[in-house]
Amino acid sequence: MTSMKGKTMNRAESSTRSQSQAPVRVEANAGESFWRKTAKDALPPPDMVGPYMRNRPLQGPPVPGRKAWIIGSGIAGLAAAFYLIRDGGMKGEDITILDSLRIAGGSLDGSGNPEEGYLVRGGREMNWNYDNFWDLFQDVPALELPAGYSVLDEYRWVNDNDPNWSKARLMHKQGQIRDFATLGLSKSHQWEIVKLLLKRKEELDDITIEEYFSKSFLETNFWYLWRSMFAFENWQSLLEMKLYMHRFLDAIDGLADMSALVFPKYNQYDSFVVPLTRMLRQQGVRMQFDTRVHDLDMREEGGCRSVTAIRCKVSGREETLVMGADDVVFALTGSMTEGTAYGDMDTVPVLARGNKEPGADSDWTLWQNLAKKSPVFGKPEKFCGDVVRSMWESATLTCKPSPLIDKLKELAVNDPYSGRTVTGGIITFTDSSWVMSFTCNRQPHFPDQPDDVLVLWVYALLMDKEGNHIKKPMPACTGREILAELCYHLGIVDQLDAVAANTKVRLALMPYITAQFMPRAAGDRPRVVPPGCTNLALLGQFVETSNDVIFTMESSVRTARIGVYTLLGLPKQVADISPTQYDIRNILKGARALNNNEPFPGERLLHRLLGNSYYAHVLPPLPEGEETLRGRAESELSSLLGKGSRALVTVSGWLARWSEGLRDRSR
Repeated sequence: MTSMKGKTMNRAESSTRSQSQAPVRVEANAGESFWRKTAKDALPPPDMVGPYMRNRPLQGPPVPGRKAWIIGSGIAGLAAAFYLIRDGGMKGEDITILDSLRIAGGSLDGSGNPEEGYLVRGGREMNWNYDNFWDLFQDVPALELPAGYSVLDEYRWVNDNDPNWSKARLMHKQGQIRDFATLGLSKSHQWEIVKLLLKRKEELDDITIEEYFSKSFLETNFWYLWRSMFAFENWQSLLEMKLYMHRFLDAIDGLADMSALVFPKYNQYDSFVVPLTRMLRQQGVRMQFDTRVHDLDMREEGGCRSVTAIRCKVSGREETLVMGADDVVFALTGSMTEGTAYGDMDTVPVLARGNKEPGADSDWTLWQNLAKKSPVFGKPEKFCGDVVRSMWESATLTCKPSPLIDKLKELAVNDPYSGRTVTGGIITFTDSSWVMSFTCNRQPHFPDQPDDVLVLWVYALLMDKEGNHIKKPMPACTGREILAELCYHLGIVDQLDAVAANTKVRLALMPYITAQFMPRAAGDRPRVVPPGCTNLALLGQFVETSNDVIFTMESSVRTARIGVYTLLGLPKQVADISPTQYDIRNILKGARALNNNEPFPGERLLHRLLGNSYYAHVLPPLPEGEETLRGRAESELSSLLGKGSRALVTVSGWLARWSEGLRDRSR
């Protein structure tokens, strides 16, 4: 028995040594080159996801005395702690999370009470193929379900039994629902999108959205739906918009009515931070708050950089945390909610940050100091150097019954008090000079919320324009004035006093909330593990990955996973984004959606070609019956080849023989 165990351990050690000699490339990149299976590559395709990719990497022997230091307790930092334990085999007591705040969660906040008003700076619209995020939460015990169930199980149960959709996604003219049945794109607008999808990423350095698209495109349903859902400004990165279009290509046909989205039961803090921190604390992970890290000491030898100490202020006192020889450090770069200014019903939020420089007492300071050491750490000034163009404001409304709730009931897909989907996501006012939106998610939005209270969320994109009713920019308004602007667009401003008497408003003005979308070029953001770094990984929304987007919890978890696997030398690859963007079904239905739900050019020809084949099901159904298909298809063909051309006659005859041949053989 002892001998057998010894042999097994030797084989495992031999396997580990073999793997270390040919290390796995941790961060996969499906767009790098053509992939084909060969005997030299034992890995699946670089963007393959599914059970086969859910394996746990074989851990090497533990490193005696190794500690992990994580700077930032947002979802990226919490995910790093999770993967250090689950896949890296580290003990929780050897992991310390440092944060400048006094509570975990970072930007995933949710606080307040019904008496003073609840507060959430933002919300989370989720997608099915957040593969790293769901990989994490499939192993986190559920918030409310019995033992043995996970947060993922809980999430699926909620959304499978209450599908999301919106019946009032766009509004205008003070309370009227605007027709949003189609994306409203002309042929030239569609071609602008197609050309963008075809462009290489390297062509789009520092180009803005408004520099590329026509002015008329920026007034379409598509752009109002897109910019309000993802919070894009016209002057921000065209490259990031392109990456979003690839990442969410499978959701474009559900963009208008938001049926492509899934939402948590509660706010982002209670839904995700509470169960994850509870699990980490049970594992022994230490969380140290009121600790602002502002620099890392490094030793440079032979082109390699190793962190030797963390410099920070703990409760305002300067301290230096000395690293052990084998310690690893995971650091958040930048913060999209740094410097948030708060207001309420009668108070205007006042920013403490300048337009060009966040200041020394800022969560940007660490990245700025790293960037001074080497170009491999990127250019933080590209993201935090223009607050005017990266800022927007949100308002959280704590509501008792009033004319506002009566209007909400008209726009809701279910009774707001039923616990089911209410607005199905944000409702955007297309004639709002602020580009204002509001939403009511499933209620209660907080576990302790009283039965007669609803929590609504409001935000706007343009901070320099006067309101349509309140003749001030949004940042100059009190909560009462923002409530008045909302009531104006809902057509109930004449009932404002009754609404205000039963509503509490709390404001959050965020100077860097879309800083991650600012125009950028290659090298402006550092890699997760910058070249030459031996024990440092960078996390969050301001680091570069192969093809993923930012401003999602998925991207934060991805950076944590890449960092942990790389620094610990784990033989496991983090797959590229889901290959749904290459799925012909998604491409075809996306083309139909972009063409305002009408058959796109050549679609009827595809039906003539494949209509009687095994692959017929990949095609969206046509609006006309089969009896007219042949004529419509030949009309399409003539427009492509020219009427009376010899090619038209040849191809038409070939299509007829092909279709008949399939039909005959099927009989």
